Amino acid sequence: MITVLDRELYDIPLAAAVLRMPASTLRWWLEGGVRHGRSYPPVIRPEPTGSKIVTWGELVEARYLLGYRRDPSVQLFELRRWINTVRAELGVPYPLADRRPWVGEGRHIMESAQRSSELPADLWAMWTAEGGQILLTSPAESFLDRVEFEGDEVARLRPAGPDSPIVIDPLVRFGAATIAGIPTVAIAEQVQAGDPVEMVAEDFGLPLEEVVEVLTYELRPPKPVAA
Repeated sequence: MITVLDRELYDIPLAAAVLRMPASTLRWWLEGGVRHGRSYPPVIRPEPTGSKIVTWGELVEARYLLGYRRDPSVQLFELRRWINTVRAELGVPYPLADRRPWVGEGRHIMESAQRSSELPADLWAMWTAEGGQILLTSPAESFLDRVEFEGDEVARLRPAGPDSPIVIDPLVRFGAATIAGIPTVAIAEQVQAGDPVEMVAEDFGLPLEEVVEVLTYELRPPKPVAA
C-alpha cells in the first residue's frame, strides 16, 4: 500500500537543505559507500538503490539520525541492524515513522530489538527503568518533540522545535518549510534582497517575531554531522 511516507519529494541536495545538514552525509546514510577500502551499507535504505530522490519517510528517518550529530565519534552505520530488525518486526519500510513505533507495544519491539541486534549502548533510543517504565534517550526525545503523527504515520515535522510555527508538511508546498503556508525561503530571500524586516512582515501578514524566527531558521549554516 502506497502511503504519504512513500511520497517522493526531494532530490538529495534539497532534502539536505531542508534538514540543515551536508548533502554528502545524507547521501551516505541513504546509499552507503566505501571508505578506506571498506564497504559500508546504507543506514536508512535496506539496500543501495542509486536513487537520488528522497521520500518523505526517508527524510523523517534522517531527522532521527540527526539526534546523534553532536558526537562525531558515533558510528551511525551500526544503527542499521536495529532499524532492519524493527522493520522486519513491524513489516513496514519506514520503521521509525510508521505504525507509531514509539508508543504502546511498538516501544517494546524497538527496545528488545536493541538487544537482539547488539546495538551499542550509546546508540540506544530507549531503555526499561525499574518498575517497567520505558525511558527515551536524548536522540529519541529530540525526534519525537519535532514530529507529529496522524494515524499511524509521521505527517509533519517542526524543524525549529515543538513550539515553533515553522512546519514541514509533505502535502503543503511540496514539502518545503513553511510558516502560515508561506515558504520560509521566500521570506528570507525578500529580506536578503534588502527589504526591511518590518516591511516583509507586513507584506506577508506575519507578526514581526515570526519573521525574525524564520530568518534565524533559514540563515543558520548547516552543522557538521557524524556519518
